[in-house]
Amino acid sequence: MLVQQILRSKGSETVITTRPDTTITDVARLLSEHRIGGVVVSSDGRKADGILSERDIVRALAARGPSCMTEPAKALMTPDPVCCGRDDTADQVLGKMTEGRFRHMPVTDDGVLVGIVTIGDVVKAKLSELSHEKTALEDMIMGR
Repeated sequence: MLVQQILRSKGSETVITTRPDTTITDVARLLSEHRIGGVVVSSDGRKADGILSERDIVRALAARGPSCMTEPAKALMTPDPVCCGRDDTADQVLGKMTEGRFRHMPVTDDGVLVGIVTIGDVVKAKLSELSHEKTALEDMIMGR
């Protein structure tokens, strides 16, 4: 399965982004409002300058306390995030996520942000793919 198929199945091509100077308090509010676990940090809404996840915020809270909530997103974000393209496979994306130990990956086309996939999106796609393969094999064995 390709990333473009995963994006299509999500039903929305809107990518939630935040500016590098947005406070962590406002980023946390954004994550909560949209029920998402990570947000792309972008100065222009087109390029993925960084990525900031709920884990990043929790780690900063544990290390520095509540004062981190007034810091800008750029202070906590992972700069230059690993991205994928629409034609990458689910297996390639899972490999990158597993190797890098992250759960959110921006999707870009010639450097322009076109989507985001999560490990949940990719696992859901893989399970669907396996289910279809199982059904096809059963039908073949049963002569259907």
